[in-house]
Amino acid sequence: MASAPDKSPDKPPDTPSDRPEGARRWRRRKHARPAEILEAAMACFAERGFAASRMEDIAARAGVTKGTVYLYFPGKEDLFKAAVRDVIVPVIAAAEQEAATHAGSAADRLRHFVGRLVAFAGAGPYGAIPKMIIAEAHNFPALARFYAETVATRGHALVTSVIAAGVRSGEFRPVDPGVAAQCLIAPALLALIWRHSLAPYSSVDFDPAAIAATDLDIFLTGLRADPQPQPDMHP
Repeated sequence: MASAPDKSPDKPPDTPSDRPEGARRWRRRKHARPAEILEAAMACFAERGFAASRMEDIAARAGVTKGTVYLYFPGKEDLFKAAVRDVIVPVIAAAEQEAATHAGSAADRLRHFVGRLVAFAGAGPYGAIPKMIIAEAHNFPALARFYAETVATRGHALVTSVIAAGVRSGEFRPVDPGVAAQCLIAPALLALIWRHSLAPYSSVDFDPAAIAATDLDIFLTGLRADPQPQPDMHP
């Protein structure tokens, strides 16, 4: 006997028009659905913004019915929070662990962190989150506060701790580690915002990896406790 379609207890039952073509949800392992729904949700948020993304759009992109989405996630805010907790927070946690155990210099730890950030932001729709949050923070303050507390504050604390360690060891010159961390993070955020807004419409070449590498090089040069002497440019 065929199993009944997935339903949400507080939502109307699915109708044939709700079902994506091919009904590929029936051929997929059930435990894979939440992750695929989250991936579809983040892709929709990146393309359309949070407010304009509808649950039926997310369902269609995931290849499930809208009722199935509601079975796992009560609403869009729950989808966003689950994506942050399940995908972004583990990346931060791994970076924190690496920063705590890395045997290299503070500069090496910052390079490793920035490299990890560039790879993650370029691998999927998650790089569009800063743009989305900034654009819709006033309309969804609870969501903005959640992201700030869960991701932004934690990332800032990580960079601050690495810079502070470099200052204590004498590798970096005395600076305010928290302010210096903001100086490193701000260009990265601007690059992400540019990539998901103006880059497709601008004639200016846009290479996120090159931007990150150049910004980090300038930043670390400014932090060095013993800056290298500059060549004499006068004859």
